[in-house]
Amino acid sequence: MDIGDRLKTIRKDRGLSQRELAARAGLTNGTISLIEQNRTSPSVASLKSLLDAIPISMAEFFATIEEDTAPKVFYRASEFTEISPPNDGKLSLRQLGNVQDHALQILHETYEPGADTGPEAISHEGEEAGVIVRGSIEVTVNGHCAVLSAGDGYMFDSRMPHRFRNIGDVVCEVVSACTPPSF
Repeated sequence: MDIGDRLKTIRKDRGLSQRELAARAGLTNGTISLIEQNRTSPSVASLKSLLDAIPISMAEFFATIEEDTAPKVFYRASEFTEISPPNDGKLSLRQLGNVQDHALQILHETYEPGADTGPEAISHEGEEAGVIVRGSIEVTVNGHCAVLSAGDGYMFDSRMPHRFRNIGDVVCEVVSACTPPSF
């Protein structure tokens, strides 16, 4: 997906200038311009701030239209939608299905060593839960921090500021859910 073009299209559809969006999101209009030209990639947290300022959820921003009229039940790995901004392959957030048709969002998350969701904490409507499948991840929720390993899990109100960071030296893999799909 061309994140810059998608952001520009949505911004214009909502009647926002780069300057107005930047002010709402707490960024400079130069940063918005660079993102829209695909000359820089925002962190997950920065993209979330931008989308909150529009407002539109990450799920809606990255939604794909399923052309089949029958409800889709099964998905191959190649059919997941990558919803994380490009970041040199360090973080992958792959969404299962089109969340606009469901009350639940499922993500397959992969964090390379050193990868995180960005320097700022994220918050959004809903509840979030996940199970660490392999590796370990530092999870900070509302100022409380824990390092979780394979088999461990988390569950919290997503309105609380939260952040994920792989402080280990191996890839961390997480399967998570969010309801409603607001991320």
